[in-house]
Parts: sequence; C-alpha cells; structure tokens
Amino acid sequence: MGFHLEPVTFAELPGWHADDPRPVIAALSRCHRQVTTAKPYRTGSLGISTDDLLPAFAAAGGGFADEREARAFFEERFVPFRIRPDDRPAGFVTAFYEPEVEVRPTPDGEFRFPFYRRPDDLVDIDDTNRPEGMDPYFAFGRLRDGRIEEYPDRRAIEEGFLAGRGLEIAYARSKVDVFFIHVQGAARLVHPDGSLRRITYAAKTGHRFSAIGKLLIERGKIDAATVSMASIRGWLAAHPEKVDEVLWHNRSFIFFREAPVDDDGLGPVAAAKVPLEPGRSLAVDRLIHTFGVPFFVASESLSHLDGGRPFARLMLALDTGSAIVGPARGDIFTGSGDEAGNRAGSVRNDADFFIFIPRGAAARYGARSAPRSEND
Repeated sequence: MGFHLEPVTFAELPGWHADDPRPVIAALSRCHRQVTTAKPYRTGSLGISTDDLLPAFAAAGGGFADEREARAFFEERFVPFRIRPDDRPAGFVTAFYEPEVEVRPTPDGEFRFPFYRRPDDLVDIDDTNRPEGMDPYFAFGRLRDGRIEEYPDRRAIEEGFLAGRGLEIAYARSKVDVFFIHVQGAARLVHPDGSLRRITYAAKTGHRFSAIGKLLIERGKIDAATVSMASIRGWLAAHPEKVDEVLWHNRSFIFFREAPVDDDGLGPVAAAKVPLEPGRSLAVDRLIHTFGVPFFVASESLSHLDGGRPFARLMLALDTGSAIVGPARGDIFTGSGDEAGNRAGSVRNDADFFIFIPRGAAARYGARSAPRSEND
C-alpha cells in the first residue's frame, strides 16, 4: 500500500487557524507520563519514534490558556506533511464511540448475553512461537496440550465453548448490543444500582475482522450509499432469524478487562495506554504510524461533527483497530454514550490527512525550509 509525504505549511492546512488544539496538548502530556513511566511506543514503519516525540511531550506541560498559544506550540515543534496515498486521491475516515449498556451481574430471562474476560488458554503469538502454516495475521491463539492452534471463533464461543469457566463479567439484554461493543472495543456498563464500570479491550481470538455492513451490502440488503450503524441495527432488528448468521460472519471475538470510570469527561484507556480525549483521539494503522503523533484531518463532506462546518481538526494517534488499515485511514473517537454513538454512526467520509512530524526528524522526510512559527 504505497504512499508519499508532501511537505506543506501551516497556512495550507484548511481550517487550521479556526481550530482550538488545546485538548491535544493535554493528551500529549498524558502520553509523556506514559512513556516516561512505562515503555516507549512501538515505532511504525514510517519511522517516527518516541524519542522524536519526547521534546514535544515534555513541553506540553500543563497546557495553554489561549488557543493561539496552543497553535503556536505546534507550529514551533512540528512540520506538517500531507499524506498522499498512491491508490486514491484522499484518505478515509470513520468514527467510534464508547457505548453505555445496562447489565446484570448474573443472567436471567432478559439479560443473558455475556461479556467475557480473557481466557487462560489464550496466548499471544508472534514470529517466535507462531506454528508453521498459521496465518501471520494471528496475534493470538489457543494453547492446548503444549501446542498453539487457532482459537475457536465467534460462533463456537456463542454456542458455548467458554461456558462454565467463570469468565463472564456481566450480562447484557441484546446480542446485537454485545456485538457492537466488540466492534467499538470498550463500553460503560450501567449496573442496577446506577453505578458505572468500564470494560476495555483485553485480547481477541485472532481471527480477521469481517464487516457485517459490507456483507449486507454485497447481499443487496442495505444501500452502500446510506449504510450506517443505525441502518445495520435496523436491518438486524427487522430480521431476527438472520442475526446469528450475520454476526457469525465476523469470526473475530473480543475479550475485555474491567476498569473504573475515573474521569467522566475522558474515554477509555486505549492502545496507547492513556485515556481517549473525546473528539480529538484518532485510531490509526499502528504498523505504519506511531502512537502520540498528531494528525490534522480535514473533510469537506463531514459536517455533522462540527455544527454544520466542514470537519477540520487536530487529533492525536492514540488507538488502533483491525479495520483501520492504510496510511491515510483514521477512526475518530466521538465520546461516550448514545449521543456520541449517533455522531459516530454515520461517519464514512473521504478526508485529507496531514501528519505532524517533529522538527528534529522532519529533515528525514524532505521538509521544506520554513520559519519555526507561522506567527513569526
């Protein structure tokens, strides 16, 4: 999947001077705490390392009171490059959110669809232990009798493979709700006493993600021009006899871990090991990109996220996902709850992606000679 980087100036970023990037600076500061107390982020194939990012992380500090100062912060420390995919004129953006769902701690006649913890026979796979002939996509497998094999898939698990092992975290009312929480990778669980607990991604079976929306389009059940999470849910509700068949098409199955909701204004802790900043966090292809890298995303056709204005916003790479593949492909975190879900569900838009490369590394990518700040 080829692409090239085209250096641009901040003045060439559509909507840059109307954006307020202060929330991204707060997220940079959280990244700084993470990489200095734990371990650096893995460097993607583009080659931007945590060491390249550290000066900006450290300078983020407590943030800025003024949005002009915040823009100057990025102009001083980064050089923007437009990502030009070789196979299409622009990138593509979708969105995700953190659902809220009612649950019960034990099953009953209404609440009977479980969220599972990671099983103890699920093991990580890499090039050091992958069995010969196994699809290199698999990052997880089943350890049985000293040998690693594919883990049973969604259908096998929903038909009872994990029953009786005490792995259930809680039970939801709807199998479809559980499925879409698997797709989102996290949720807030609302217990009968009104208390909130969070579940976040812990692991998966390892099978490839297969989009059920694409399946329904191919079968002529949903119009490709209007497909959304709401239209998929609507079709499943109207065809309950087909729910298992459609959901089982996606063999991937997600396991969760429990976590508190420490800050109601932030999302779950994602792949970058920091909480997601609503509206400012981007899931990217981590094989190419490195967590903690800022991106400016602009889309003329995406307007409902910004009060009718074309979307043009600085974001931070903090997450990844099975369906997020390619150099100019992103998934926007819109927040938590039903309103955030409504915003996320219809985002399927072409977009221009601009990556911010730290000034100390920009020469490696053919940066133009430019002033350190557009404000100079």
